[in-house]
Amino acid sequence: MADEPWTILRVLNWTQRHFTERGLPTPRLDAEVLLAHALQRDRVGLYTHHDQPLDPAELAGYRELIQRRLGGEPVAYLVGQQEFWSLPFSVDRRVLIPRPETETLVEVALELLEGCAQPTVADIGTGSGAIAIAIAHERSDARMIAVDRSMDALAVAGANAAANGVEVEFRQGDLLRPLADLMLDLVVSNPPYIAEGDFVSLPAEVKCEPREALLSGPDGLDAIRRIAAEVSPLLATDGAVAIEVGAGQATSAAELFHQQGLTHTTTRRDLLGIERVVIARR
Repeated sequence: MADEPWTILRVLNWTQRHFTERGLPTPRLDAEVLLAHALQRDRVGLYTHHDQPLDPAELAGYRELIQRRLGGEPVAYLVGQQEFWSLPFSVDRRVLIPRPETETLVEVALELLEGCAQPTVADIGTGSGAIAIAIAHERSDARMIAVDRSMDALAVAGANAAANGVEVEFRQGDLLRPLADLMLDLVVSNPPYIAEGDFVSLPAEVKCEPREALLSGPDGLDAIRRIAAEVSPLLATDGAVAIEVGAGQATSAAELFHQQGLTHTTTRRDLLGIERVVIARR
């Protein structure tokens, strides 16, 4: 057995068992994605060449990825990429990793923009640019402005916009402050919404992501509270706001908009049935 070659299939099976023993939630998928990255081929290619032995350099590179994954690093950071809205996004520790539930926000945004020609849309706290770029990809007629206070994040987002062939205007600054010269048809945001006291209980891989993009005061609502307080003067007559929120926050977030005169509020559930998006209008 010791002399048995480390073929692609053998390595995958060993890694899956090891990841399962360590309690990783998607052991086979993680093993496949990391090995495909190490070998610079797609996942299908792992199975069409399942009996191919790995050379010592390939094994060493893959072992390093395994150790880093077991140390809590997210797969997306290890491979430097995450798919969102069927588009590829480069990601690293400068930005949050786009998540499937955030696609609900993009769906809502596109519905709100139906019938609105050449809309002006702002994405607040854009991070990797995933939301802004997904909207711009579907609505090439939109003027898309993406804001983030992190220049590092804006560098990642700018590269992603170029890679996906869309036009997005990037502005550096805190939440809505860089937008004072605009009248907006739609404001979207996936703001920080985790309570500061909950950080210690987050999974290790989430703790690898930028804290400032995760945490938002004692109740997790500080960023949403500020958006609600500042957005109304920037909205066009029929303008709307769509904000992603955490589980159990939808009622409180809607009330924050109510208090600022945006009294027509609705919510949208994600695929898991969680109230994920709050929509507010005058």
